Amino acid sequence: MPLKIVRRLLPPWGTTYGPPGDGPFPAIMVLHGSEGAWSGWSHRNAAILAAHGFLAFPFPYSKGGNFWNAGNITDAPLDQTVSALNALRDLACVGPKIGIYGVSRGAEHALLLASLMARDGVGGLPDALAAHSPPDVVCGASNAAAWRDTGDPGWQAWDPGKRAWTWRGSSEGLLPTTPIEIERFDGPIFLSHGTADRVWSVDMTRRLEKRLKHHGHAPEVHYYEGEDHIPGSAAENEHYEQVIAFFERHLMT
Repeated sequence: MPLKIVRRLLPPWGTTYGPPGDGPFPAIMVLHGSEGAWSGWSHRNAAILAAHGFLAFPFPYSKGGNFWNAGNITDAPLDQTVSALNALRDLACVGPKIGIYGVSRGAEHALLLASLMARDGVGGLPDALAAHSPPDVVCGASNAAAWRDTGDPGWQAWDPGKRAWTWRGSSEGLLPTTPIEIERFDGPIFLSHGTADRVWSVDMTRRLEKRLKHHGHAPEVHYYEGEDHIPGSAAENEHYEQVIAFFERHLMT
């Protein structure tokens, strides 16, 4: 039986998952959260998208890590993501349109990247963007190796002096709590959030929705009643039906 999803390397950035054949296929960069690139979640999400006709690229932007440690999101260079996005566009089997799909810290990454590219006139903006469980502000650095549950003797307070992101070699303007100016991005935007999220409040997505509408945008927004940061099975199925339909409309036409 021939494979319905095949891997294609994207040196030196990583691997992609997509339908067999020469294409061209609409492509989607998949951005993981604080679970890191090694956990496999972004690869699993990429495989779901690939099964529906997209060439999906789980971009491993976190630093360090292995199968037992998620690594860290500290001074992650967003310029590097621009370079990886351009490399994806240049892949022979990729069509003219590319989207970005991010979850949690990956959603923050996606929104921040699009807003900065638009602000500074950087070419190669994504043609559509989807963000699940996003924050509406820049968040601080995270280090999985130092993470402890509340009440653990090794628990440490969040250090606002450590920065998650850099842009053009600097973290100035990317300080924690800085609002993400996603209204600068003119492309289609999909936002979703569980109303019972215990990691990042659903109010963050409500503020993003309000901000976008205030600036004349019409984002597609979905709220999953009673769902946590990552939705359960039924809600996740609903989410993927919605996000795949969104990308089909904006990348396949």
